[in-house]
Amino acid sequence: MFAAFPLLALPVLLYNLLVLTLGRGFSDPDAAGKMTGQLFTIRMTSHTAWAVSLGDLLLAGALVVLFVELLKSTTSRNVAIINHSLSMILFIACLVEFLLFPAFATSTFFLLMLMVLLDVLAGFVVTIVASRREVDFHNG
Repeated sequence: MFAAFPLLALPVLLYNLLVLTLGRGFSDPDAAGKMTGQLFTIRMTSHTAWAVSLGDLLLAGALVVLFVELLKSTTSRNVAIINHSLSMILFIACLVEFLLFPAFATSTFFLLMLMVLLDVLAGFVVTIVASRREVDFHNG
């Protein structure tokens, strides 16, 4: 049953927890500032300082999770349909948070929501293509 769980819910839940613990909750309009604040700096070989923020780390982790989700969507088991449905529910929840709560009106959360949408679309496209290959049409 774990295969049906949309893994992109993990970065979305982590964002929710960060907003609740770092700020004044969902109505905090300064969530973007907290997500883009510099955590540490990496010195590049070009002698430039690369500032890494909390939002950057969250998005990098979410990209890895998106890759795993895309690999999961290539299976044509019955549990994949449940996964696609739960991913669609997750996207709707992200969209509601993005539109209604000031703490979620950030570029970081928008990109997370876009990843969830791409997971939903890729899952449905892969399922349709796979089902088209499994159906064999005969004339006669």
